[in-house]
Amino acid sequence: MPRPPILPLIDWKVVFDSGEPYELWISAAENKEHAQAIEEMRKAQPLDAHVMGLLGALARPVHVIAIAEDWCGDVVRHVPVLEAMADAAPQLKTRYIKRDQWPDVFARFLTNGGEAIPRFVFLSDAFVECGNWGPMPAACRELIARGKASGDGAAARQKVAALYAADDLKRNVVSELLDLIDIASSTVP
Repeated sequence: MPRPPILPLIDWKVVFDSGEPYELWISAAENKEHAQAIEEMRKAQPLDAHVMGLLGALARPVHVIAIAEDWCGDVVRHVPVLEAMADAAPQLKTRYIKRDQWPDVFARFLTNGGEAIPRFVFLSDAFVECGNWGPMPAACRELIARGKASGDGAAARQKVAALYAADDLKRNVVSELLDLIDIASSTVP
């Protein structure tokens, strides 16, 4: 059996260092209405005391590369959660890149063959890839996949909208991101 091609090695530190800090990324947004919405939601995103405690007590730095562009509705919906968590965690560092800035990186994170953003790549303090998240919570990704499989994408998108409405505090996103932050900050297996 022929061996599949190997993905090129990624120097995650170089990718991270090439990205923009959140403040620069948001100030350079092309869609100013979306930028304003992201900022408002970031400031309003609730994090309960348990989450705040975990974020404040990270044992070591976690680096997150966010593949995000401000025109995208899912970026507007989910970047504020990541940044609210970064605001609460001195050890959580984020950088933003665009899809076309690092095509080899983005190609690793297609969603069912599609180019969907945001994609958050979680790296340890040694810039080892530990996980990724996006473009939406797992339950929503499953609905979209089922919609594609059944040929009824419109119904799937309606169900996703209902899930978003039912979780207006984005608890599912917080939980999924917190799991990945915990993994990336691990000091023991």
